[in-house]
Amino acid sequence: MIDGWRYFGYQPADGESEADMARRNAEIFLEVSKGRGFAQPNPSPMFPNPPGLLRLEPLSEGLRDRIWWGAATNATAIWAAKLGMNLQSSTLKFDEGGKPFHVQQAEQIRAYRQAWKEAGHARTPRVSVSRSIFALMNDQDRMYFGGSGDSSDQFGFIEANTRAVFGRGYAAEPDVLIAQLKEDEAIAEADTLLLTVPNQLGVTYNAHVIEAILKHVAPGLGWR
Repeated sequence: MIDGWRYFGYQPADGESEADMARRNAEIFLEVSKGRGFAQPNPSPMFPNPPGLLRLEPLSEGLRDRIWWGAATNATAIWAAKLGMNLQSSTLKFDEGGKPFHVQQAEQIRAYRQAWKEAGHARTPRVSVSRSIFALMNDQDRMYFGGSGDSSDQFGFIEANTRAVFGRGYAAEPDVLIAQLKEDEAIAEADTLLLTVPNQLGVTYNAHVIEAILKHVAPGLGWR
């Protein structure tokens, strides 16, 4: 649907973009997730309330440090760092210079880490990137993905004035994958790799896809 978030009560304020609205709501959530009281209690509650303002319930200790933000631009990654959120960078980002996707994503991560350092946060942030990676182990793998091993980044417009770059997928025999993935700058910069899997092919096949990466690719790259 068009602007589906509007059907759930989200509406930008006057002069505010959709991105501005999302950031404003995120900042409110981050504040209340700290566990401080913020809401006036009902004067006649069904059950007794603790004294003072009510906090977010149920409260999860440490939740504030486990919030991730998906960033499509360097500026958004920097904003997330300043607010102390972990960074999730997917297989698509806005094109900011025409460089290969993994290079732009690595630059985004470095900008995020620098902003985090400058903000003076005490903890070490988490950073994840996503990739489609398929080890060709048998004829079924080659049937599904054997023709996609030479894929490349794709550039295009996801909105009228927004040019984006979508990262390539990887599909090859394990030794070839290891060599290719060693050249991916963003994977090297991140501390967490999320594998995107074709859920329409079922649980059993996707378990095979993940197991092949864990057994035959990850050890050669020092992943754990």
